[in-house]
Amino acid sequence: MSVAEKVREAPAAVEAAPRRKRVTDEHGRNVRVWELALRYLLLIAVLALTVGPFVWQLSTSLKGPTEDIFSSPPKFLPSEPTLHNYERVAKTIPVWDYAFNSLKVATANVVTNCVGSALAGYALARLRYRGRKVATLVFIFAMLVPLEGIIIAQFTTMRELGLNNTLVGVVLPGCIGAMNVLLMRNAFLNLPYEIEEAAYVDGANVWQRFLRIALPSVKGTLAVVAIFAFMGAWDDFLWPLIVLSDPDKFTLTIGLNYLHGTFANDERLVAAGTIIAVAPLIALFACLQRYFFRGVGEGAVKG
Repeated sequence: MSVAEKVREAPAAVEAAPRRKRVTDEHGRNVRVWELALRYLLLIAVLALTVGPFVWQLSTSLKGPTEDIFSSPPKFLPSEPTLHNYERVAKTIPVWDYAFNSLKVATANVVTNCVGSALAGYALARLRYRGRKVATLVFIFAMLVPLEGIIIAQFTTMRELGLNNTLVGVVLPGCIGAMNVLLMRNAFLNLPYEIEEAAYVDGANVWQRFLRIALPSVKGTLAVVAIFAFMGAWDDFLWPLIVLSDPDKFTLTIGLNYLHGTFANDERLVAAGTIIAVAPLIALFACLQRYFFRGVGEGAVKG
């Protein structure tokens, strides 16, 4: 075989050899197989730690009285699923009345936090006045104060105002959160000043610039504030326990405490009550997740 024939056959042999598939990330960069496997292992571990308890509670709430919930190894899938435990929760406590009270508190908390945080955040980020930096520091310092350190002062204030044993007294101390104000401030700071300057030249006043330009551009952060406010009010246990004394005004977190027995607990009953309490949070996040993942960096100019 001549040298020319060998040269012609070489590329053919190279093309015939199987090409190794490359593993790339979202930016097109090569990723080693062991790095990819490590990432998935870490994701699975985090998923098991976060979602595992909820799946176990859901499985326990669907198991009948004859199934062993403490078997080893544990069985996640009930052999005979039943909704009887949820019926027992409704018969044991007025769960829907408690849920309605929690819904009223959480809705009021969402409205007050969204409105108040948006107004305060816009004032801290866009308006020019003396003491603006000091006001920002006040909100930062307010985040550093633990609830246990001011809860007695809050209770005394509610008592002086005559708001003890009322749902208004539950809502009022948390109607505007310092963290939410700072989130809205950072979102408004990311907006280009040129947009508002153009609106100012066109004759728009402060309220028009806030409602028509600034606020529609931070809907993602507003959704984050709404989710945090709803979760904080829905899951709160200590403050409603201190303020409320009338069982007809109890929130769901306090009412579910009556599912625990003095000497023994029915784990199926407790699990069913837990799922009832968590379901609205999942529904809220499912509705607002499109805005939630926009984050606080959404103030860029869109073409």
